[in-house]
Amino acid sequence: MKKLRIELLVAVFIFISCISSDAAFANQSSVLLEAPNSVERGTEITIKVHVTHSANNYFHYTKWVSIKVNGEEIARWNYGKYKYKRPKAKNFTEEIKYIVTDDVIIEADASCNIHGSKKKAIKKVFIKN
Repeated sequence: MKKLRIELLVAVFIFISCISSDAAFANQSSVLLEAPNSVERGTEITIKVHVTHSANNYFHYTKWVSIKVNGEEIARWNYGKYKYKRPKAKNFTEEIKYIVTDDVIIEADASCNIHGSKKKAIKKVFIKN
C-alpha cells in the first residue's frame, strides 16, 4: 500500500513537472502590423496583422486578434479551443480593407488564452498633400 502511494506521488510529480515545463517555454501572442505610410484621401487600403504564438493547440492558443483605427475597433477575430475555431498555425495573418479619409492611427493586438498579449502594434497612415 505504501509503495503504491509513493508511485502515485511520483507520477503526479512527473505530470506536474511536464505541464510546468511546457508553460515555461510558452509565450504571449505578438503582432506585427502592415499598412502603407501615406495614401491619397479616399484610398482603400489593406491592413494586415501578422500574429506569432508558440502554440495553437487545445490548451494553449491565440484567443483573439483585434484591429482598431483611431481607438475604434473595426475588426475582431475570436478563436476557441476547438480545432475548427483555432488559428491554423503558430504564425498566421488576418487582414481587412479600410478607406482612409483622414490621418489615422491603427492599433493591432492579440491575446493568448493563458499568457495574454505581448504588446500592441501601432502604425500611422498619413494623407498625402
